Amino acid sequence: MTAGPPETSSHFAEAFTSFRIPASNREERVAHGKTLRAQTPHASLGSWTPTADRPGVVEIIERSHVGRLDWLLGVRIARMAASPFGFLRGTANLMAHDVAHLPATGVHTTACGDAHIGNIGFYRSAEGKQVIDLNDFDEAHTGSWEWDLRRLTASIWVLGRDNGAGEDVCADAIRACVAAYRDEVSFLSKQPLLWRAFNHLDVDLLHETATEQSLREEIKRAANAARRRTSDRKLPKLSGGATTAARIIDDPPLVTHPDRGEHEALATALDSYLRTLTPQWRRIVGGYTLVDIAHKVVGVGSVGMRAWLALLVGSRSDDVLFLQMKQAQRSVLAPFVHGERAWHAHQGQRVVEYQQQLQTVSDPLLGWTSVGEHQYYVRQYRNMKGGVPLDAMTPGALVDYSGIVGHLLAKGHARTSGASIISGYLGKKDTAVEAFIAWARAYADQTEADHAVLVKAVKAGKLPHEPGL
Repeated sequence: MTAGPPETSSHFAEAFTSFRIPASNREERVAHGKTLRAQTPHASLGSWTPTADRPGVVEIIERSHVGRLDWLLGVRIARMAASPFGFLRGTANLMAHDVAHLPATGVHTTACGDAHIGNIGFYRSAEGKQVIDLNDFDEAHTGSWEWDLRRLTASIWVLGRDNGAGEDVCADAIRACVAAYRDEVSFLSKQPLLWRAFNHLDVDLLHETATEQSLREEIKRAANAARRRTSDRKLPKLSGGATTAARIIDDPPLVTHPDRGEHEALATALDSYLRTLTPQWRRIVGGYTLVDIAHKVVGVGSVGMRAWLALLVGSRSDDVLFLQMKQAQRSVLAPFVHGERAWHAHQGQRVVEYQQQLQTVSDPLLGWTSVGEHQYYVRQYRNMKGGVPLDAMTPGALVDYSGIVGHLLAKGHARTSGASIISGYLGKKDTAVEAFIAWARAYADQTEADHAVLVKAVKAGKLPHEPGL
C-alpha cells in the first residue's frame, strides 16, 4: 500500500512515498485514511486546471492510433465525433494524463482504468447465473482509486448533458454515485476479505432495488435481452442466416477475413490460449473445432485494435461457441505509475488477471495468447452480455443508475486493496461528495470543449472520418 503527500506529478509512483499499514489492523488503516485529509483535503478533489504540457486533442488521438489498423481509424474518429460522450469513451489516454496530475491521496488499488458509466453490464457466470458488474478492463492497472471515480463521475455528467438532463440532475447523479461509493467502501471494509470475494449484485433483484420506475423497467428489459445473447442465437446473424456453423459472413469494413497465413497464426494462438485455462475448462473448450475466424470491429475506443472472432463447433453442428481474441496494449495508466518501465510482460495476461481481481465472478473462458508481436486476451463473445441503454435515460433513472454504478466500483476496489484507508479518508460527511460534483461539472466542460476541437479537426480534414458504421 502506498500513501504520501498529494504533489501533482506525471509519475504517480515517484510522487508518493511508501507507507506500510498492517493488513490485520482495520482501525489503524482507517485512522491513517483520516490523516490523509490534512495532506489532500476533500475540497482539493474538486479542482480542475489543465497542465501546461497537456497534449492537444489531435495529438493525443494520433498517439492512441499507434499500433491500430489504419483502415479503421476513420470509423473510430466518426464514433468519437458523434457526441462528447463518444469522445470521452475514446480518449482514456487523455483523461489518464489529466487525472494523474491532480491531487490524490496516494492510496493504491486495482483501478479499472476506463470506469465510465458505459462500461457496466450483464454477463453470465461460470454457474450460468446472470450478474452485473464492471465489464471492460483493457486499461486496468494498479493505480489511484480517485482516478476511477473521477472518470466515472465525469462520464455521468457528460452523458447527462448529452441526454438533455439539467445541471441539477447531473449534480444529483454525481451525488448518488459518490455517496454510494463511499457507503459501500465503508461497509465492505468491515467485512472479511473472503466475504468480499463472494459479494455480488444480484441481477434478479437489481430492478427491485432501483426506485425510479423507468429504470426498473429498463433493467428488467435489458437483462432479459442479454439472456438471449448467446453463441447459438448470434450464429444466424454472423453466418448469413445459417443455423449451423459454416462461415462468418464478410461485412466490410466491420467484418473481414484474414489471409491464409494470418488465419493459421491465429489458429495456432488459440491452441496456445488453451494452456491459460483451468484444466476443466481447457478440456471443454478443447472439445470444440475451429470453423472460421474473422475480424469484427467493436466499441468506440477499441476501434482499430485487432479484435478477432473465432467460430467453433462442438459435437453437433448447432453446438457453437464464439471466442473473441482482443488485442491488448499497455494500459494508459501505466506511464503514470511506472514511467517508461514495463511492468507486465504480457498485456493480455494483465487484462485477465486484473479483471478477475475486480469482478466477483468472471468469464471462465478468460485467457491470453500472442500472435507474433501482438498480445491478446481471449473471452466469450456471446455470454449473456448486455447493458442498460444509456441514450434515453430519464433524469430520475440517471440518478438512480449512478448510485448503482458507484456501488459496483466500490465493490471492485474493496476486493483488491485500500478499502479501510479509503473509507477513513472519505468519512461520513458529504464534503468529498460535493468536491466530486465540482470536478465532474468542470471536466464535462473540458470534454465538450475537447470534442469541439475534434469536430473542427474533422471538418478541416486533419483526421480521417467515416461515419455511419
